[in-house]
This record gives sequence, structure tokens and C-alpha cells, in this order.
Amino acid sequence: MILSPLLRWVQRTSLVTQIAIAVVIGIVLAAVWPAATPHLAILGSLFISALKAVAPVLVFVLVMAAISNHTPGETTHIRPVLVLYAVGTLAAATVGVVASMWFPSTLTLQAPAQAAAGPGSVSEVLMNVLKNVVENPVKALLEANYIGILAWAIALGLALRHASAGTRAMLQDGAAAVTQVIQLVIRLAPLGILGLVASTFAEAGAQALWGYAQLLGVLLGCMLFVALVVNPLIVYVAIRRNPYPLVLMCLRESGVTAFFTRSSAANIPINLALAKRLRLNEDTYSIAIPLGATINMAGAAITISVLSLAAANTLGVQVDLPTALLLCVVASLCACGASGVAGGSLLLIPLACSLFGIGNDVAMQVVAIGFIIGILQDSAETALNSSTDVIFTAAACLAQERKAQV
Repeated sequence: MILSPLLRWVQRTSLVTQIAIAVVIGIVLAAVWPAATPHLAILGSLFISALKAVAPVLVFVLVMAAISNHTPGETTHIRPVLVLYAVGTLAAATVGVVASMWFPSTLTLQAPAQAAAGPGSVSEVLMNVLKNVVENPVKALLEANYIGILAWAIALGLALRHASAGTRAMLQDGAAAVTQVIQLVIRLAPLGILGLVASTFAEAGAQALWGYAQLLGVLLGCMLFVALVVNPLIVYVAIRRNPYPLVLMCLRESGVTAFFTRSSAANIPINLALAKRLRLNEDTYSIAIPLGATINMAGAAITISVLSLAAANTLGVQVDLPTALLLCVVASLCACGASGVAGGSLLLIPLACSLFGIGNDVAMQVVAIGFIIGILQDSAETALNSSTDVIFTAAACLAQERKAQV
């Protein structure tokens, strides 16, 4: 008797509304009944595990099926998407550098911190990416190495373009079956986010972040500025009409989920479903969105540039304009390789700090501070990264449609 009205309400109510309600309930439970949060945290862990489990298979099958069934001569708009990814990431790094110069932050550094070593140079980051490209396909799927998964999916997709119609139809059916599985997982998002919100607020709260309020404010301010000003400007240049309906929709339906899952990889199925609802070119978004999850890292570029300049300010290092411009480029390149480095964007901070002659011991303390503020920083970074994948993919498709109509 009780379940029937609840199921009808779930069917009538949008997923975004359900997630918003789950967020409110999670915060209230963390405040009034913190003892229950360890049990609710299981829901969040299961939800993220389910997304991470199905996402590698989904990306592999979808990309391979899309390429194998691509009609020769049909435009996929991948190149314009890549251009938008590069422009967006460089613009985000520039915003981070400018904001850090206008609102300089300093850190409290102690004795040399013990932490995992980050890459030593840009060439090392690129080499890690190349190694991931030629990774064993089975190992790539097991370890969710999306660069390797994409490489093998593209290679097999190209080879299977010459396969029989039955084989290619089987790949399409397989992609449809995996898509149905992930749609079921996505419907459980409100329960998963309820657990994630409750556990996060119960364990950390606002007190853990207060000591780094200014630094966190600069980071979050940069990310908001990129999301609400820079990205819409880039989209407007591409589609030549009001960009905010598209941008706000992607932030609401992709960014909110990514904020709480804190995983671009786990949010790939969410973005693919959103692209399908936007009626984008499937041959384009089935490749561009998984690719964006590995190289489109505007949030990571902001994190690298802001924290590196905070370390320079703390040590009294004077940063001139040429060095600042070089930092923008280095942060962009490092951000593109963040998915190929264990620890993501934070472990790429020592690389950027080396531009200012800052030693690894000090740089690793900055990395440790990054993990402290990561409760909000990492969530906001992931939300910006993941939502931008859909925004730029949609912008490229809409721009091509506009040109075709002229």
C-alpha cells in the first residue's frame, strides 16, 4: 500500500528534484542523527561502486559500437569538441593565475611532509599518458584506465567497420543493453547521494575547512567564474545565441551529480544520458564525452595554478608575467594528463611548483593541504570538469547544425 504511491511519485518527479530532496535529507540527518550516518554511507559507497563498475564497460562498448557503425563521410564533430576542450582548459588556468594575483593566498607550512612523489616533468606526465594508451585491454578495463579503454575501443571500432552487418548490429545491441543497466543505476542516484551527503557532513563539517577559508574561496570563486562566465562566453562564440539555458541545464543535471560522486569517470554514464536527451549526434557524444573525462580538466587546471601560486606567495617568490603565462600553459598540459596520474590534479602541483624553484618537500605540504580542503575543492573541481564535457560537446554539435542551416 505504501510502496505504490511512492513508486508513482518517483515516476512523476524528475531525477534532479529527487537528488535535491536527498541532499536536504542528508544534511538534516547528519545534523540531528549523526549516529545513523555510517549506515547511510553504505548507500553512497554502493552507488559509486556501481557507477565505477559499469562505466568502463559502457565506454568501451559504446565507443566501439559508435565507430564500427559510423557511416563513412558522416561528420562526427570531434575536432571542434577537442578545440573547445583545449580553449576551456587554458582559459580556466588563466582565471586561476589572475585570481591568485588579485587575491594572493598564503599557507601555513611545517616540516617537510611525507607523501607520494608526483611526476617530475611535463614529459613524464605525457609519458604516463602514452603508457596508459598501450595498456593491456583487460587490465585497462579492470583498473578503469580510461585512456587505454578509449584507445582499444577506437582501434577495435575502426577494425570492425569492415565486419559483417550482423556483427555490427550485435555491437549496437550490446551497447543498448549496457545502457539499460546504467539507466537503472542512475535511477538509484538519490539514495546514493543521500548516503554521500550524510557521511560527508557528519565526518567533516565546516570546521575542518575554516582554517583555509581564503584559499578555498579563491578556488571555488574561480570555478564558479569559469562555470558561469567563461564557459558561457566560449559557448556563445560557438553557437551565437544565449548559452545559459544549455549551461545551466548541464550544471544542474551533470554538475550536481558529479559534485557528490567526486568522480568524472563515474559521471560518464550521467553525461551520456544527458547528451542523448539533448538529441546530440550519437557518433559524436559517445566518443567526445568519455574523451572529455580524461583530457577536459578545467577544474584541475584551476587547482594546479592556484595552489602553486599560493606556495610561491608563502615563500615570497616574485612571479613575473612571463612565468605566470608559462604556468597557464603548464597547468593546462598537466591537467590534461591528470587522469593518467595516481592522485589526480593534486600530485601535479609539485610539477608546477618547480617553475618557481620550490622544492618537493614544500610542494608536498601543499598537496597535503589540498587533500584537507578537497572535501569541497575536489567536489567542485569534478562538477566543473564533468559538466563542461557535455556543454562543449553540445556546443560543437549545435555550432555545426547552425552552419549547416546557413
